[in-house]
Amino acid sequence: MNEDTLQAALSNPQNLGEMPDADAVGTVGSPDCGDMVRMWLKYKEEDGRKVIDKASFQSFGCQTAIAVASLATELIRGKTKEEALQMSAEELSAPLGPLPPMKIHCGQMVEGALKAALEAEQASSATPPMAASTQTGPTLVDSLTAAGKTAGKIKIVLQS
Repeated sequence: MNEDTLQAALSNPQNLGEMPDADAVGTVGSPDCGDMVRMWLKYKEEDGRKVIDKASFQSFGCQTAIAVASLATELIRGKTKEEALQMSAEELSAPLGPLPPMKIHCGQMVEGALKAALEAEQASSATPPMAASTQTGPTLVDSLTAAGKTAGKIKIVLQS
């Protein structure tokens, strides 16, 4: 794994945070173990194609997941849904170099969040625009907080 790229992604993560006007949101992970990634996508028309204009993320988990998510939000910009759906965890984490076996799941979580967002957008495209824009779900912090109340295993420490 390329430690310099990892440190650069961690010291200045790109596209971190919620996107209120997102066209799609996808979440993957387990509140019980605390590893979760949520990704937001915003599309635009470009040369007659619908492409990803912006992506952002939140991650509760290890530093590798944060780094992969940060890099992935940059890698998918300008891609169509179909192109983004074809991207594997290995491609999304490629700028970091090969991940150690114990960190492969970090790339898989980011891939899962991306695919969940892409599939959610496809499912909501049949919904009238007004209804789709008014649907909101719990934030990632809400998901973890709720899990902590029921499981008693989660402690959330927000850092500024």
